[in-house]
Amino acid sequence: MWHALFRQRFNLLLALTFGFALLSPFLQVCAQPEQLSADELLKSVQDWMQENVDDTVWDALGLDQNRVREFMTEMEVRLHGTNPYDLGHLEQTAIQLLPVLKKFEETQPYAEWLETHLDYLSTANELRRQVKPATNSLLPAPPLQLQRTIWVHQLERRPMPQQAQKIIPRLKTIFAAQNVPSELVWLAEIESSFNASAKSPAGAAGMFQLMPVTAKRFNLSLWPHDERLDLDKSAQAAAHYLRILHQRFGDWRLALAAYNAGEQRVQNLLKQDKAPAYDRIAYRLPAETQMYVPKFEALLLRREGKRMSDLN
Repeated sequence: MWHALFRQRFNLLLALTFGFALLSPFLQVCAQPEQLSADELLKSVQDWMQENVDDTVWDALGLDQNRVREFMTEMEVRLHGTNPYDLGHLEQTAIQLLPVLKKFEETQPYAEWLETHLDYLSTANELRRQVKPATNSLLPAPPLQLQRTIWVHQLERRPMPQQAQKIIPRLKTIFAAQNVPSELVWLAEIESSFNASAKSPAGAAGMFQLMPVTAKRFNLSLWPHDERLDLDKSAQAAAHYLRILHQRFGDWRLALAAYNAGEQRVQNLLKQDKAPAYDRIAYRLPAETQMYVPKFEALLLRREGKRMSDLN
């Protein structure tokens, strides 16, 4: 009896969280070659669902796939849009459902990803609390300095992930060998909390969440062994990619934005603005990217005591 009531109460919330967990990582990294339309995005994720999640699993969990697909559309708008405030509406749902998702083997990967990204939602709500509405009760774009300050407060007491302590020296050696600042290894904390086996339904995998097309670009094999799950090889590919991005854009903030949102999107915005500066285009980047870059800035300060201007 309790089990049936439990499923009824959380059916919608589970569907929403599944939509969030399925779509958000896809939006985060799928843009590495180019942006997809909403229809292409939905078809790609739906194909993944059909291939990797048996219908009996959805039935057992009490999930309505149509409801999940509807929520995916909403998430596509929120993550690809330029309004980071919108992400905050998902915070309470995510917090309530995280322990539920952890209980099911089939949903464990989504729970791990969601836990890594919860602070995007809390930061979005903190921005909403601190930014005063403009005329007609519309919130202005959150000031960059405020975003940076909030992220510093978010991370100032966060302990280093336990698994990071043993592998950071190894990762730093790999990054330095690629002529990339070794401090950039902390991207792995943002991407996966240093979980080398992390995978997203969108196809991203490994500690640095590389998409298949990016892996192939840097000669990583996907079969019979997925080399993105190899710590050394994935780190080499990520460092190489970051070096290419920095060579292209000449600025580490822009390189990080391109790593998250896609090279072409950043290039197009810079061309429109005619000024090669991250702060000039930040408000027009995807909402997730707007928070991704200042989050790394705060993490760099927390872990290394350095600022972006200190990176060579």
